[in-house]
Amino acid sequence: MPIYLYLDRRTFIHRLHPTVKILTIIGIFWSVYWVDNPVSLLPLGLLLLAGAQLTRAWPNFYSLRWLFILVIFATTVTWIIFYRQGKPLLHLGPLFVSRASLEYGLGRGIKLAELLATSVLFLSTTKVEEFAFGLAEMGVPYRVGFAITLAFRLVPLFIDSALTVVQAQSLRGYDFNRGGLITRVRRYVPVTVPVFMGALRKANNMAMALEARGFGYSARPTSYVHYEMRPFDFAMLLGVALLGAAYFLIYYTGYGAIAPR
Repeated sequence: MPIYLYLDRRTFIHRLHPTVKILTIIGIFWSVYWVDNPVSLLPLGLLLLAGAQLTRAWPNFYSLRWLFILVIFATTVTWIIFYRQGKPLLHLGPLFVSRASLEYGLGRGIKLAELLATSVLFLSTTKVEEFAFGLAEMGVPYRVGFAITLAFRLVPLFIDSALTVVQAQSLRGYDFNRGGLITRVRRYVPVTVPVFMGALRKANNMAMALEARGFGYSARPTSYVHYEMRPFDFAMLLGVALLGAAYFLIYYTGYGAIAPR
């Protein structure tokens, strides 16, 4: 699995204004929030699949395929068990399965999968610098925006450090794949010590580097990167606004809810 999800493509979605990308992901999250019916969520899922095709982001989706499967399966099964509404199709002790629970569980699984897919698309088409610029254009304080984007920079570095430690231990003859599941998990415990030590060292070096560069001297520092709004950006904003309004209308009219049956 790649450490960084950004894919350098020459698509129109990559060239969107960073603020438009952030508002788009917010609009999709808004749309997903209002609807529980899996049938109503299907058009948005098809839209996300079209976005993955247009941006050629399938390598990232393939790398995270098991996460998508786990999210959908675990969420669906959990809500099927705990959503005890409607006429039961199967009722054995604590197990209660109805048509409403099946629809609700599947809808919840699809919702989380669509939120995850939206995030993957955003990270596949947006650089960290673009994300920071978009937050600043939206009026987010520079310190807050820097703290948010810092996570996108540091998490891949920590993962890379962990992989390096695992490879180094494997070269020294330490077998991580021997034994059962619990034994394998315990074998990874010693890896956490050098990873955390390396994380503390990198955090200290970053703090010194930021201080040396005058971080915090200005509330709104200048940037050599600048993006202009183009007609397609405004068209994209209009489309996202219509999408959010349509899904709120689906919720308001009751078509997005699960009716106990």
